Amino acid sequence: MRDTPAVAEEQIDAIVRSIGGWRGERLAQLRVLITKAEAGIVEEVKWKKPSNPAGVPVWSRDGIVCVGEALKNAVRLTFPKGALIEDPTHVFNARLDSSSTRAVDFREGDNVDELALAELVRRAASLNATKARKA
Repeated sequence: MRDTPAVAEEQIDAIVRSIGGWRGERLAQLRVLITKAEAGIVEEVKWKKPSNPAGVPVWSRDGIVCVGEALKNAVRLTFPKGALIEDPTHVFNARLDSSSTRAVDFREGDNVDELALAELVRRAASLNATKARKA
């Protein structure tokens, strides 16, 4: 059973609050950027399990666009189809050896290139839409 958008929004709010500190602030900042970058982005929480009962924030449009996670020393946005997305400004800085996935790790004090990241979100959503039309 899929949560309603309002339930998912509340769950992500709780996840951000539970992370706290600079990592919670950064995830909140990225969340706003992602949802504003592309019309129709849907917030979801996936992969709830005993070791992570809150789950993981996910932003989707015709498939997963990106996933947000708080790591020990970074906040990571993972783009499952990132290897297929052009990244002319070299925003991706993690998972570069993967044949499919790319990610962006943000460490404390890092600046966010909001325009470049928003463009990656739009490209990921566009890629999903193209694949959805072909299906």
